[in-house]
Amino acid sequence: MTILGLMSGTSLDGIDLALCRISGSAYQVLAATTVPYTDHWRQRLASLEHSSALDYAKAHVELGHLYGKVINEFLSGKSVVVDAIASHGHTIFHQPDLGLTTQIGDGDAIAAETGLLVVSNFRTFDVALGGQGAPLVPVGDELLFGQYDACLNLGGIANISYRADGHRVAFDICPCNMALNRLAARLGHPFDPKGSIARRGACRSALLDLLDGLDFYSAKPPKSLGKEWFLADFWPRVDAADGSAEDLLCTVVHHIARQVAHVVGQQRIGSLLITGGGAFNKYLVECITGLLPSVEVVVPDSETVNYKEAIIFAFLGYLRLSGQVNTLASVTGARCDSVGGTISGFCLK
Repeated sequence: MTILGLMSGTSLDGIDLALCRISGSAYQVLAATTVPYTDHWRQRLASLEHSSALDYAKAHVELGHLYGKVINEFLSGKSVVVDAIASHGHTIFHQPDLGLTTQIGDGDAIAAETGLLVVSNFRTFDVALGGQGAPLVPVGDELLFGQYDACLNLGGIANISYRADGHRVAFDICPCNMALNRLAARLGHPFDPKGSIARRGACRSALLDLLDGLDFYSAKPPKSLGKEWFLADFWPRVDAADGSAEDLLCTVVHHIARQVAHVVGQQRIGSLLITGGGAFNKYLVECITGLLPSVEVVVPDSETVNYKEAIIFAFLGYLRLSGQVNTLASVTGARCDSVGGTISGFCLK
């Protein structure tokens, strides 16, 4: 199958698109790109959880139409027959303890714009089964990137997956670019290029200890993080801390590295694949590597770094349409493995 994977992460960098040819557990990326959000959409998505129900419903539909138009432009001129679109959408609410998770970007609107079959809402069925609805990428880690002992994604949230006791284990570790980008914005930057700003700062030990002591880190997996926890528990501690933006960036980088090293150090992990936007943060990768001297840390080619999640969502769509398991109970804590994703019909033109 030829499937277009679409991913929008919590860091609001943009819309990742990866057009993939998939057969079994093999994939080939035919084309990939990132389309940045406009300032209007970035601000709208960042504040949507505080909006009215009507504003939320409108954003859900309008974002779906936007995704469809972006996809049409991306596919324009490409002489390839696309079988389906697999869209993660953009997470607004993630509260599995309340039995809910929402990813906006209406699949029906995408299908109407593109005329293609669309798979969306990958997380909701797992939550209905008592799971966290996250992370979902570990199925792809297992089947597409199984040559590595562990896969670490440094996106808006840092998460990891690895094999232990005969099954895949995965969970969110801590905030990552969600926090780093907010701090970089204080200095007028959308992100900290290569971690150069954080490198100039000084680590504030009091804040580091405060962050390391958050209750989430002592909880056992399965566990996942959402923006709600970030805004309620993590960010207020950073926002109230003394120090320059450089110092706070440096401190959060060391916090991320310590949390990653703590998780990896508890397992027999010989090789660690790092992807996501944070893989380009050289200072962060150096800090992680320095705390894991016996682990082979691998940062792959830029295409894999940038588009691994979009590639895997294309793969999850392939599994959904093939009737194969694409959500692992060992990862999410649901009562059973499942085949998740809502299918929106294609348009008969």
